[in-house]
This record gives sequence, C-alpha cells and structure tokens, in this order.
Amino acid sequence: MTDVSKQKKPDPCTFVIFGVTGDLTHRLVIPALYNLAAADLLPDKFCVVGIARTAMSHDDLCESLMTGLRKFATRPVDDAIAKRLLGCLTPVAADTSDPNSFDRLKEQLEKLEAKRSTGGNRLFYLATPPNAFAPITRGLGRAGLLKEEGGAWRRLVIEKPFGTDLASAKALNAEILKIVDEHQIYRIDHYLGKETVQNILVLRFANGMFEPIWNRNHIDHIQITVGEKLGVGHRGSFYDSTGALRDMVPNHLFQLLSLVAMEPPAKFDAHSVRTEKAEVLAAIQTQSEEEALQNSVRGQYQAGKIGDTEIEDYRETEDVKAGSTTETYAALKLVIDNWRWAGVPFYLRTGKALGVKRTEVAIKFKQAPFAMFRDTPVDRLSQNYLVISIEPTEGITLQFNTKVPGPVISIDGVEMKFRYKDYFKVEPATGYETLIYDCMIGDNILFQRADSVEAGWQAVQPFLDAWKKAGAKGLERYKAGGEGPAAAEELLKRDGRNWRKLG
Repeated sequence: MTDVSKQKKPDPCTFVIFGVTGDLTHRLVIPALYNLAAADLLPDKFCVVGIARTAMSHDDLCESLMTGLRKFATRPVDDAIAKRLLGCLTPVAADTSDPNSFDRLKEQLEKLEAKRSTGGNRLFYLATPPNAFAPITRGLGRAGLLKEEGGAWRRLVIEKPFGTDLASAKALNAEILKIVDEHQIYRIDHYLGKETVQNILVLRFANGMFEPIWNRNHIDHIQITVGEKLGVGHRGSFYDSTGALRDMVPNHLFQLLSLVAMEPPAKFDAHSVRTEKAEVLAAIQTQSEEEALQNSVRGQYQAGKIGDTEIEDYRETEDVKAGSTTETYAALKLVIDNWRWAGVPFYLRTGKALGVKRTEVAIKFKQAPFAMFRDTPVDRLSQNYLVISIEPTEGITLQFNTKVPGPVISIDGVEMKFRYKDYFKVEPATGYETLIYDCMIGDNILFQRADSVEAGWQAVQPFLDAWKKAGAKGLERYKAGGEGPAAAEELLKRDGRNWRKLG
C-alpha cells in the first residue's frame, strides 16, 4: 500500500498472465493495467506475456482484450494508451500440464527480456481456476523460472480462493513454499484494493480520537456485511460446489475483520502489519461443531424480484444440483480471545440475491447512561455507530445524538458523513490497480501470508464440518430481494441486538 505522494515507476519487468483469455483478465487485470498506464505508473521497460492453451495471433488476442477493455473499463478508453499497452503484448501457447511448455516459455521469456531490456524481473499472474495453482507453480519451478538470481526478482500472484478448507489450504501452502519463498508470493484479494478498506488502517492509527476507544470498554459489538443483489447467474457449477461461506468469509470478510481488530503494528511495513493480521485471526475462538451450529445461520434464496429483475430459485439455476443444500447466505457470530476484544461479539453476514448491494463494517459503541436525562422526556438515545462503507459508496459515517432545537430537551440521532467522491477527485478504478502496482514494486503489505490464510480456515472449519453433517437440516430458505433468512435476525436478537438494515 503505497503513499501516492511518493509513487514511483516500478522496475522494468515482464508481466506473465496465465489465463489471458479468461474472464478475470478481461474484466479486471487488463483494465487495471490500462489505468496504471494512464497514470504513467507502468515501467518504462515493460512487456506482457499472455499464456493460453491454444495458439492465438497477436492481433486476435489484442482485439479480444481491447473489446473487454471497452466493456469493463472504469473510464473512457484513450485509444493511444490502450494501443501502447497492448503493443507490449506477446501471446504464448502453452499447455500447463506439459512440462515442456515451461521450457519453451523460458526460452521465449529470455528472448523478450533481452529485446525489451526488462532485466530478468518477472511477475507471474495466475488468473486461472484454483486447481491450476499448484501445477503451474511446479512447472515454473522445474524450469527455474521462479529462481531469483543476478539481482532479478521473481514474483507469483495467486488469486483467491486459497484452498477449500483447512487441510487443502495447508497442502497448497506447503507445496508452493517448497518452490518459492514467502516473500515471493502475493495472494491477492481484490477487496484490499478498495480505498476505504485501506483507509481502515489510517482511520484507526493516524487519528488520536479513535484508537483509545477501539476496545471492549467502549465497543458493544461489530457487524461486517457483504451483501450482493446478484444471484448466482451462470456460475452454478462453481457456486454449488463452493457456497457463500467458502466463497466470501475466509477471504473478503476476514480481511475486513483483521484490519478492524488487529493490534497496532510496531512499524507500518509488510512484516509488522501482516503479523498483526495473522495473530488476530489466530485469536478467533475455534468453536465446537455444536457451538458452530448455534452461532451460525445458513440460507438459500428462492425465486423473487429485485427491482424490475426476476430472480429464479437457486435450485432452478443451470448446473445446480436438484435439491442442493449449498448455502447462498451465511451469518456467523465469532469471538476473539484476546484482551482488546474479550466479550465483544463479531457478527458477519454475506449473501446473494439480497434487496440491496452493501459492503460495510459497522462498529456499535456502548450506550451512554440515561441518568442525567431521567427527568426529561427522553425515552431512549439513538445508537452510536461508526460505519465504514465500502460498496456501493465509499465513505465513513458517524451516528450520534444531539439536541433538537426548542425549549425542551428532545434528543435525536444525526449523522456526519464523509464520502470519498465529495472530497477527492479520483478516477473510478477496478480495485486491482493498487494491488498490481504493489506487486511490481515488491510491497506485500496488502497480501495474505500463509499463516493468515490457515488461521482463517481454522476459524471457518467447524462451520463447514457442522453444516456438512447437518445436510438440509437448518438450511433456511429466503426470498430473493429481501434481507436474508429470518433466522439471521434471531442470531442477534437472542443477544439483545439487531442487524443494521440493508435498505
């Protein structure tokens, strides 16, 4: 996470994309590279190598990527900038299951590096399905493509998900770490490229007013919400084998939780920040399967309507198994076993086909005593919330009480709002620009370390196991376009609390 006032151009390098013809490359990677090019933040000596299973001409691949760029760009496309970026592109056909492909890739990279003067620096971006992560890494390792020598760096960028459970995450980490060192691995989560997510650290540690009250003495509970309006769409096969818990909690929601709950790092560098994030995830109380069932809710959406859009029943979605028990909504109650957060529950929820798209962290402060207002017509005080909004509007809202003008004491809740778009004139971004730039300059502060990944799965595993054993029992059905299953409300109500309304 780089100080924009000190941004510099990265070292010369070759950017190798495995899966260059895929959706992720078209939708996010190329638009992010374009935005970096428009900001003059790509290296002067730079080339892109696109790896695909079948041979493609340079013109055909450029045409495909340009079409994707025009469709997914976050700003009007300047043809000159786009052509300059795509002019750096070299397509390479390679079957990642064939060891010889990596030897041929090595030869082509060495020729390109000599021609483009990139100094042997290589960034390998795995924009592929997760089952390809280990085979590609093995192939790169066998060909010596990841070995750092002669002052050149080699980096490996891996998209989420990092495993499907604790055992697979440990196995994936162990296999990759046999081939590359931890400092070479960049486990990317696009949520951490969002300005407001990065601003959580600044909000907490650069302001003297917040950190003194950021603890169990003043905070009642914390809610983390990632709600989506979209249904599963055409991802039925992937989603039905994954579910909301695996898809969102160990990565997106836990990244937000770790930033909100971590201890102040000794220094603002990658090692210190990532260590504190890993430690707070490791401090999440591991629940028994019985506790996991009690402290969780899972749901699956039925047919409904969101705005003018009809949403079909999840079980009617293409490639979803008949009678599927895969959850499209998950809510959890977690506890962190450390001094700062003892007794403060963390409530997490994520779901598809909800009435509102909303990602936020809501910190609920403890209620002020009523004693001084005993003789005034005050029934209750408004709740004090600090809300960090991430989507669809990035900003921060502080909710507090104030006196209503007039001769009697009447209190009402009001809000102070900060929105990024009101204060800063910045071009819309994909969220990947900062992350890709940080990969190129070697700043891994925003990327997960192996211990952090495994700590997240350790906390989630009891819920996975309990839900698998329960089968259809306990799976709540909810109508698309609402706020999720009714049981999710009960999860908080039994503690005398309520979810913040999505609408």
